[in-house]
Amino acid sequence: MFENNIIHKLSKTFAVRVVKLCSHLKKTYQFDYIVETMAKQMLRSGTSIGANVRESKAAQSTADFISKMKIALKEGDECIYWLELLHDTGYLNETEFTSIYNDNRQINATLVKIINSTLNR
Repeated sequence: MFENNIIHKLSKTFAVRVVKLCSHLKKTYQFDYIVETMAKQMLRSGTSIGANVRESKAAQSTADFISKMKIALKEGDECIYWLELLHDTGYLNETEFTSIYNDNRQINATLVKIINSTLNR
């Protein structure tokens, strides 16, 4: 249960960071359709992690809980893809990328731990 409290905090804090990063990208690269499209995808997947974690609080069963956590993990993996793409195309510099990327990886690792510990009960 301890990890579940951590993941709620981590995923919400991460969602706030993603929202702020997308806002920064929009201001920095106004009228750039490519970055706008990638930022929207990152916004969707990065905030979906926390939404699915939040939904897991009201899971109807262990299977439903695991399903929500797996969806959150899939969204986390997708968000990593968009972060890497934004970095590799030069829209995110190394400093901007590294911090949020590491947070994303920490969330994914925590989700895997929660999923595995729930399955092994």
